[in-house]
Amino acid sequence: MSTREAYKQKIDAEVELAQAKLFELRAKAKISVADARIKYAQQIDELEQGVVATKAKLKELGEANEEAWEHLKEEVESAWGALRDGVRDVGAKLKK
Repeated sequence: MSTREAYKQKIDAEVELAQAKLFELRAKAKISVADARIKYAQQIDELEQGVVATKAKLKELGEANEEAWEHLKEEVESAWGALRDGVRDVGAKLKK
């Protein structure tokens, strides 16, 4: 076998290894994207539950008497703050 042929085979084998590595990297990227989608879907589901909970607190606040109003106001503010921060955090992560 000539030196040229041996060199060609060597480079050909290295290219095949590079192709195999790229295939592996593509698969890892797909897994990573799927994991991120699952994570964000779960976070969005939790935030939607937060919307429902905050609306329920607001309804309760609207129906409360004067004595209960102040206590419920704090609960509404707490629920809204958590929801607002969660939406902001997920939104920031998705912009990246």
